[in-house]
Amino acid sequence: MIHLENEFLEAHGFQTSKGNNIFCGDSFYMTVTEEYFLCVVADGLGSGKYANESSQAVTSVVRSNIDESVDTLMDYSNKVSLRKRGAAVAIFKADFAQRKFEYSCVGNIRFYIYSPSGKLTYPMPVTGYLSGRPQKFRTQKFSYEPNSKFLIHSDGFTNVNTRTVLGSGLSVSSLTDHLKAKQENATDDMTFIVGSLL
Repeated sequence: MIHLENEFLEAHGFQTSKGNNIFCGDSFYMTVTEEYFLCVVADGLGSGKYANESSQAVTSVVRSNIDESVDTLMDYSNKVSLRKRGAAVAIFKADFAQRKFEYSCVGNIRFYIYSPSGKLTYPMPVTGYLSGRPQKFRTQKFSYEPNSKFLIHSDGFTNVNTRTVLGSGLSVSSLTDHLKAKQENATDDMTFIVGSLL
């Protein structure tokens, strides 16, 4: 598990591999600065070594270019997917000063953000996966309220009532424990990141 925290954000990331495989087909990376929070979740097609190779290529290129826009990072992610198995990819970047975030996704990764006023935002992904072929991305921009909670997860995640869980008032640490306890799917790789934008 990975934990990030500063005065603007708290986030926890957790991952399990299919059947306790040595290679997890999912990869994720997240970082926080005084200006922004950036995270990427990549779900390599299938599972095992080659799925891991695909998802790791994506998180590595994002890690090396953290100051770039979400559109640029999606383009880089697509380019490094050439001649690999391919991956579903989601990238989320929050600007603390403007209280806005950008989100783009290709494939079956899900993202939710829940505001203190009770609004649940669920940006729709583009179907498909990144493989190096020419690809159109749909990067969406949203404002967020202080103390909004978010959840992003790959398709191995055992679903919960997202509105109820994110609106429960639990701390991020308690939310993480609650979501970990719900994960019963050993038939797929699983990644989730849960956090609060303060």
